Amino acid sequence: MPLPKLLVFASGAQGGPPGQDGGSGFGELVDWSRKNPDSFEVVGVVSNHENGGVKRRADALGIPFTHFDPSSSRLNLEIQGLALKSAIAEQYQEIAKKSGADYFALSGWMKKTHGLPPARTINIHPALLSQLGGRFGGAGMYGLKIHEAVKEVFEKGEITHSGLSMHFVTDTYDGGPVFFEYPVPLEKGMSAIDIRERVNAAEHEWQPKITNMVVHGEISWDGHDPKSLKVPEGYEFLPK
Repeated sequence: MPLPKLLVFASGAQGGPPGQDGGSGFGELVDWSRKNPDSFEVVGVVSNHENGGVKRRADALGIPFTHFDPSSSRLNLEIQGLALKSAIAEQYQEIAKKSGADYFALSGWMKKTHGLPPARTINIHPALLSQLGGRFGGAGMYGLKIHEAVKEVFEKGEITHSGLSMHFVTDTYDGGPVFFEYPVPLEKGMSAIDIRERVNAAEHEWQPKITNMVVHGEISWDGHDPKSLKVPEGYEFLPK
């Protein structure tokens, strides 16, 4: 049987020293899949930075790279007076079709997606989306801002953990069904960067394993009804 094919979207950063310019989650997905030959095949990676960490990792790993910046597309479409959402969705869909992928993973993708199939598109989020009524998700909660927000609340004594969440992707920021959460304990005196690094280590451990469960149907969703979400017992929300 052919392996499920995965296309990764990863922003990374433009420039910066190797190892500090993003794309590490993408690299971990490739490395893990190659060490587990019955898992999945990463058939490509997309970044909104034409030259950066993601491109360098892709070249080193022999993975096809696509440069796509929805922000530039948005400006061009505004100039042309075209419908933004539908036109950008078509661009996402064209990239997806060309890749031949069955599933799509957002791994540090800092752009809003449109047009990818919600039942086959997943995202990893560097915080617990269930925590404090969803305070660490939604528009504006990305990058170091998340960890700064977590640090502030932790110092007030409102939480003891951060963590990671994985969820299916809809048109609403962090709005798709969450199917996995993993807690990461916090310690007094941690900076936002310290928190980011600890969460990032947990992401590297869990993202490939849980992605593998999705692409093999152990975790699934019909893309419409939240009640259709199927997750093995013990995975949806791990103890905090």
